[in-house]
Amino acid sequence: MSKQSQWIVGLNAVASSIENDAENVREVLIEAGGKNPRLVEIEENALRKGIDVRKVNAQALSGVAGSVRHQGVAARYAAAKLLDENELQALVDAAEGKALLLVLDEVQDPHNLGACLRSAAAAGATAVIIPRDKSATVNATVRKVSAGAADRIPVVAVTNLSRCLKDLQKLGVWIYGLAGEAETSLYSLDLRGNIALVMGGEADGMRRLTRENCDGLVKIPMPGEIESLNVSVATGVSLFEAVRQRQAR
Repeated sequence: MSKQSQWIVGLNAVASSIENDAENVREVLIEAGGKNPRLVEIEENALRKGIDVRKVNAQALSGVAGSVRHQGVAARYAAAKLLDENELQALVDAAEGKALLLVLDEVQDPHNLGACLRSAAAAGATAVIIPRDKSATVNATVRKVSAGAADRIPVVAVTNLSRCLKDLQKLGVWIYGLAGEAETSLYSLDLRGNIALVMGGEADGMRRLTRENCDGLVKIPMPGEIESLNVSVATGVSLFEAVRQRQAR
């Protein structure tokens, strides 16, 4: 993990980082005179865990938050923890035949990445896999949009996504890519075993080599006139179809 730090902002993102990963929170800034009662909770929790807290004015918070709405609180946080591909086997093995992986092929909008992480965490996914290059990374915006999910789910950054998919197949993971032109419906699949669901990027969808390394391409049936869904929406639909099947008796 990089030793650099970054600022994360927003009530949910900061509260989650303190609750779930306090050792990586360097300090917390809270708006002096802030009216939201959650600010008091965040301050008390931070102090209880030995984290320095400073009261600052709104201008100082805006300076570290940039264009992101800070909601009266910010935290200086160790750079995001990204796992390496060599840690995937342990994650799959620990899932005992029920691994649920989300693969994002060049999703570049941090808001989409944050929303995908939130859905993945809510679905109890095993991990989210992203390319190291040409992909949004887990920055302050992603942490805020994910509402704390970025601290709760393993994010694996891989150098070569196609090679990673081949390695997953060797581990017994079935890989399905979501593509609007596919003939097979997502709902016809058995998603109860070791499964990886692959989502393409916002502009061009999945890359050619990514497609070629999927065991199959599937679609979300859409009877309306719209031809495609936002990647974060498609992610939520797909993951929770897997959840539905795994909970069905």
